[in-house]
Parts: sequence; structure tokens; C-alpha cells
Amino acid sequence: MRAPDQWRRAVKLALVLALAMPVTTARADCLRGANVAGAEFGDLPGVHAKTYIYPARATLAYLRAKGMNAVRLPFRWERLQPKLDAPLAKAELALLDETVTAATGMGLTVILDPHNYAKYRGGFVGSDAVPVSAFADFWRRLASRYGDREDVVFLLMNEPAHIAARDWLPSVNAAIAAIREAGAGNLVMVPGTIWTGASHWFDEQPGGSNAEVLKGVVDPLDRFVFDVHQYMDDDFSGTKTACSRVDDAMTAIERLTKWLEQTGNAAFLGEFGGHARPDCYEGLVRMVGYLNARPDVWAGWTIWAAGDWWGDYPLSVQPEDGLDRPQMVAISRLIARRTPAETACPALARP
Repeated sequence: MRAPDQWRRAVKLALVLALAMPVTTARADCLRGANVAGAEFGDLPGVHAKTYIYPARATLAYLRAKGMNAVRLPFRWERLQPKLDAPLAKAELALLDETVTAATGMGLTVILDPHNYAKYRGGFVGSDAVPVSAFADFWRRLASRYGDREDVVFLLMNEPAHIAARDWLPSVNAAIAAIREAGAGNLVMVPGTIWTGASHWFDEQPGGSNAEVLKGVVDPLDRFVFDVHQYMDDDFSGTKTACSRVDDAMTAIERLTKWLEQTGNAAFLGEFGGHARPDCYEGLVRMVGYLNARPDVWAGWTIWAAGDWWGDYPLSVQPEDGLDRPQMVAISRLIARRTPAETACPALARP
């Protein structure tokens, strides 16, 4: 274990390296980074720095120093907007602003992620309790705050679950319309349902699969990609120890890639990860390598997950005592490296 003074020196070095790296826009390269969990933690309403936390500058600097250029930032909708159709909470918005400013100042693109599973205080988006108009209102307000920033991406929702794609689509289109009506040209990320898993993209649902229904996404600027997740354990949840289904996970990614080619769409792998064990390392390298090699349809990836409070969480890529986690070591050579075929990111250039 590193002594405290060694840890402080390591953090200082990471900050120096991060601030020294050139600031580039997301449009030049595909997005490669990590989720930075913490702002979605705890019961509501919660107390900042006691039951939930936004990432420290040292965490952001570490990811940037590893060569990453993006962070996916989960937070709770209810904390940012405690009442539907009402102004955003000033104190929470200040915390979000501070994180966005710190990250983008280091050259990191921030993907804003309301981590709510298509719910608000237990009610599903599109229900009487949480009407589509309220979801659109939330995004109109957030778009007005961060509109037209190339270094801020709008992910509409984390992992919609227990809601059919046909019932989710109206909320997607209403939110995109509200974002564009606010004058924001930011890239938008659109999740599917069934936890937006690549392995579930073609599953039958009432009214049609994600693959069928989400062809109906409407964006006046055509500046959206699909947000997709894919874990490699027994049930693709990321909650089991062994990465026993790496081959099946890769087959799902490859099948989705063909669908993207056929439909003229692009996607982003917002969550994937694994435990500290060889089968997971192999899966991580295979998945990242495949995505890196297909910048024509894959806009990039963010591994799950960094975050200041993870402790011994088995999927953590947060450094421990100043040392890289083995999952980070496994993918480190694939983070910033660009082959001749990766000198641009067409998936981010649409239209």
C-alpha cells in the first residue's frame, strides 16, 4: 500500500499530466472513457458528500492521464429537478456545473446521464404520474443550460427497463424535440429498452423489438447515436463473477453492428465491464478492440466504472492506493492508440 505522501504525489502528477494534454473536441476522435459513478448513489433526497458524491478532480485527472477523452456522468433526475415541470435545483445544478467545468477543462467530453431507468420517484416516464411532457421539460431545461457545446453530450436516460419500446419511443422523440427547440445542437444518445442491452436489441416486445421500434426515432438535426450496454456474465447483467459469455456478448455486438450498417445508424457502448479475472480481461480486450476498429458505426465506449466511493467493488476501475486496477491495465494499450483506420470517427460525424 502506498503511503499518504506517495498518494498525494501520484494525484498531483495525474493532475499535471491531465492539464498538460491538449484539449480536443469530441468530433475529432471516437469517445473512449469511463463512467464516473457516485452522483446517482444513495436514497433520495440524500446529502452531498455523505450519501452521494460527484467525482473529484483527481479521479477525472487520472482518467484523462490514462488517455481517455470522455466520461459518462450518472446523476439522479429527482435531485436535479425535485419537482416535475419546475426549475432545476440551484445547489445540485452548481455541483453538476462544477464537474462539467472541471472535466471539460481537462479535455474530457461529458456525457450527461440521468440514471433513472425511465422512472421518476417510482413512476414510469409516459405514465400519468410522469407524463411525456415532463420528461421533455426536463431536457428542455438541461439543454438550455448546456446547449451547443461539443464537449457535452445528452444521454436521454440510463437503461430503460420494464417498459416496452413502443411506449418508450414517444418520450424519446419528445425529449429530442425539446432539446432542438431549445436551440441545442448537442449530440444525443438514445437508449433502447430491456436495459438497452445489445443482447436484447432484437428481443420481441409488445409492439416490436428495439430494432424495429427505434427506427422511428426522429431528430431534426439527425445528430443522435444509440446508447447500448453489454456485459459478459451469465445473464449479461454485470452482477456475476465469471465472464462466461464473452463469445455470446461479442455475437450480440456483431449482430447489432450489422443492423447499424443496414439502417444507417451509429451506436455507443455506454456500459461494459468485468471482474478482475482472466476471462474478463480477455473479454474486455476483445470488446474494446472490436469497437475501436469500427469507428464508422461505433462512436466509442465508456467502461463501468470509476468513482471515488467504489472501495472493493469488483468492477471498479478506480485506482487503488495509486495503482491501476487490473481491468484498466488490460485495456490501457487500447485507450488512446489509433490505427490508420481510426484517424477519424465517422460515427460522430453524422449528418
